[in-house]
Amino acid sequence: MTATQTPPTAPAAPSLDPKPSSKKPGGIRRIGLFDGVTIAIGLALVAIVVIPLLRVLIGLFWVDGQFTIDPIVRTFAIPDLGELLINTLIVVGGSSLAAAVIGVLLAWLNERTNARMGVVGDALPLLPFLLPPVAGAVGWTMLLSPRAGLLNSWFRDFVSLFGIELETGPFDINSWYGLIMVFTFYAVPFVYMNAAASLRNFDTSLEEASRLSGAGAIRTLVKVTLPAIAPGIGAGLLLCIWFGFGMFSIPSIIGTPAGIDVISVRIVQLLTFTYPPETDIAVGLSGFVVLFVGLAYMMQARILRKGRFATMTGKGSRSAVTDLGAWKWPLRILMLVYVAGSTLLPMFALVIVSLNGYWTPNIGWDSLSLDALRIAVLDDFITRQALANSLGLGLAGGLIGIVAAALVSLYVARNRTAFARGLDVGIKMPAAISNMVIAVGILLLLASPPFNLSGTLIILLIGYLALYLPQASIAADAAVSGVGKELPEASSVSGASPSRTFFRIYLPLMVPGLVAGWALLFIRMVGDLTASAILAGTGNPVVGFRILEVFNGGSYALLAALSTVLVLITATVLVLVMVYARRKSRFGITTKVG
Repeated sequence: MTATQTPPTAPAAPSLDPKPSSKKPGGIRRIGLFDGVTIAIGLALVAIVVIPLLRVLIGLFWVDGQFTIDPIVRTFAIPDLGELLINTLIVVGGSSLAAAVIGVLLAWLNERTNARMGVVGDALPLLPFLLPPVAGAVGWTMLLSPRAGLLNSWFRDFVSLFGIELETGPFDINSWYGLIMVFTFYAVPFVYMNAAASLRNFDTSLEEASRLSGAGAIRTLVKVTLPAIAPGIGAGLLLCIWFGFGMFSIPSIIGTPAGIDVISVRIVQLLTFTYPPETDIAVGLSGFVVLFVGLAYMMQARILRKGRFATMTGKGSRSAVTDLGAWKWPLRILMLVYVAGSTLLPMFALVIVSLNGYWTPNIGWDSLSLDALRIAVLDDFITRQALANSLGLGLAGGLIGIVAAALVSLYVARNRTAFARGLDVGIKMPAAISNMVIAVGILLLLASPPFNLSGTLIILLIGYLALYLPQASIAADAAVSGVGKELPEASSVSGASPSRTFFRIYLPLMVPGLVAGWALLFIRMVGDLTASAILAGTGNPVVGFRILEVFNGGSYALLAALSTVLVLITATVLVLVMVYARRKSRFGITTKVG
């Protein structure tokens, strides 16, 4: 990445960091227009989370005009509370650690070695994002169901040629390993995106110095590269943990038949499948999520505070490529096998079932047709409307979310005050609360008078922003942390205003990370199931709501067809975004100060 700087034209000028001279005579610091707008945006983002949450909490502790702690007592009185917590920690912790190892390895292979495969290699690890979790879970069920699973059936047919007869299995997706495996597949992209961005920003002179001193590629990776990109890895892990605690569809479809109950499924059952809804116990269980995610957030903050990590400076640098020699093609094949196992196989199952018209291991290959796909999408007005609404909400919500999060992240990075830290915690707070609880709070607050937003796209947009703010904030944090101090300081010395410095220095350097963050938000919003299940309806259908309707109706062929169309749309967006980000990284970003 290159940068062109003009010489400073003034010895002293306003900088992004307020100076003592920016204080009023009374000692109160003057807030500039740019920071004022940023603070207003940050407070608005916090409000769309805090106010609905307060609406739920008030109803929790204030019953019939009196304060009570009965809901807390009832939560601790849950008979299987210990087992519920242990199950959740095993699934979330195990999948997050596995995703960290796989994600960092894929990022290193794609960014630092000759095993990379260009833009194709960049896009492959992100493919699980293309498949909504509910559809991915169904796809894996179609593949590895003990009796009717396609892979199981074909494996039994194969071993029968050698005289081995099996009635079921040998694999069972409804098991501990099946549940953690699918969780891991969906968590890997979080780690990969952040680790890859950190590697692209990393000054490779440190790696070159390590190799010149006699260290090999693996030792350099462990001793130099990994500590330098620790913030990116920490951000990815934090996103994995947040994702794990808030996921409902995967543990419901795969874990429930196996008797593996986790917090998210129990909360949804209490809110949507219990009459009257036991909101008090659901929020009480969310308190444990607050504790676990809060600990993870503190660990990430410690890494950012004390870690030695990579930053983008005003000096040009290029990435050094490690020659893997004979390991090049085996590792490429390993990457392709991983992608095939994580995404292409369940996609294949969904496509085959949609073309076949029903789920059976005995596929009539000569009778496959597009009838189910046509019926599910082209001939169904509600589905077409749901796709249009989801795409519009994904485009608008992703753009609003990532730009707002970038402004707030930059403000927090430049102002190490209690207010700034509180703003940061407020934006990330939805990750520590059950998504279902926040969605219910938004419904209770905005669906009734005086707002009357029930059945509108506005309530869905607010819900998506509230639920996915943490992911936008983490992506923005990673983009901001990759910008060094040299260029912003030069801009300040040359007399540029804070807003000019943002648009001419910070924003161009942050663009690759922000574009990746926008892609993440777009894909999550388009395939959302949590907010859609609560806030969508016949007046504002979206893809997640439609998928839920089809899934509850038991029509696997229609579900497969709708998921296939959604995959094609999100795949197109992802490829375009990855090509753009790669071009920015390859040709560099030129900024002019002053």
